[in-house]
Amino acid sequence: MASSDTQEWQGRVGKSWASEWQRTDRSFRMLTSELERRIAGSPYANLLDVGCGAGELSLVAAQARPEARVTGVDISPDLIDVARLRSAGIPNVRFELADAASWRPGDGESFDLQVSRHGVMFFDQPVAAFANLRAISAPGANLIFSCFRSLEENPFFGLAGNLVDGGVSLPDPHAPGPFAFAGAERVHGILSDAGWCNVSIVPFDFQMIAGSGEDPVSDAVSYFSRIGPAARAISLMDDVAKQSFRMKLEGFVREHLSADEVALDAAAWIVTATRD
Repeated sequence: MASSDTQEWQGRVGKSWASEWQRTDRSFRMLTSELERRIAGSPYANLLDVGCGAGELSLVAAQARPEARVTGVDISPDLIDVARLRSAGIPNVRFELADAASWRPGDGESFDLQVSRHGVMFFDQPVAAFANLRAISAPGANLIFSCFRSLEENPFFGLAGNLVDGGVSLPDPHAPGPFAFAGAERVHGILSDAGWCNVSIVPFDFQMIAGSGEDPVSDAVSYFSRIGPAARAISLMDDVAKQSFRMKLEGFVREHLSADEVALDAAAWIVTATRD
């Protein structure tokens, strides 16, 4: 049976992220550039993008190496639809609607590079999921992914949530979700137990661009109202409560306005490993 998180990604949450793919790609711009740099330094002929979302990292990898084959996998039908639309005219990339934790490609296909931009923290059973990813990797394959560090190191999650009257409940740090891989030792243990070798976990600090354009403050307020820890709470508010929240959120956003962008400090791990 699918977990509630899986069901939400296949439904409401997936729809929200699919409608916000442009602003989400923008928010991860610096992180994507770092992953792109690392992917470029790793040889690959057949790449798998795990939890590919709307497909940005898959498209980057496919366009950088037209002779390679790139596959993106995600459980959200709405995000896969967006990824397929974005990939029109790029012949060496495909997108599959599937759960990477258990998905097996046809014809015994294997991948020499597996990547993910914040798509691996949602596995219900992470050791089994990474064991499956190892099973569909080629001997000597490389793994590269990013994930959030702790809530304390990503204060925008808590600050935005605290603006909601009564606060926003935070998930169990080991439950599937944005901070499931915050602990480096836990991540190392999961990968080792799943059979991956040469695990390396290094910090990467970046700025999430929450707002830009002609009115970056309004842009950021709109984005936070659709994506992130307060979005669920806002959806349950009456009109008066929503107006009060948006006023407080606008004040918070203005504190992070610099030049023509709203930028928030964020902290990630960049994790690499190999299959022997």
